[in-house]
Amino acid sequence: MPETSGSTGRTPETHVIDFRAAEQLLAARDPRGAVKLLDGVIATHPENTAARLLRARAFFAAAQLRPAELEFQIVLEREPDNAFAHFALARTFERQGRPDQAKRHFRLAAALDPNPEFLKAANFDS
Repeated sequence: MPETSGSTGRTPETHVIDFRAAEQLLAARDPRGAVKLLDGVIATHPENTAARLLRARAFFAAAQLRPAELEFQIVLEREPDNAFAHFALARTFERQGRPDQAKRHFRLAAALDPNPEFLKAANFDS
C-alpha cells in the first residue's frame, strides 16, 4: 500500500502531479487554480522551495502582491542567490509602488545573473 500524507490520503506521487498540474495551470493563465493545488503541496511539504517559488509566481500573476512578496521572501531566505526570485520580488515591489526596494532586488538579480532582462531592469546607468 502506498505511503500517504496524513489524513488526506494523498501520496508523494499525488503531490508531484499537483505541482506539475499547477505549472500547467499557471502557463494556461489560471493562477488561482495553481495556487489552490500548491496550497496542499506546501501544507504537506513546507520546505519545498520549488513549490513556494511557483506559488509566488501564481500569486503575482493573480495580482495578489502581498502573498507573492511573502513567498518570494521565503524563497530568498532559503536561496539568497536565486536571481529569478530577486527579479520577481523586485517586480512585485514595483507593482506595489515601492521603487527603492524594487531597485535593490533588480540589482541583486543582475549581479547574480547577467541575464539581459535583469541587467535592463537593474538600470546600472542611473
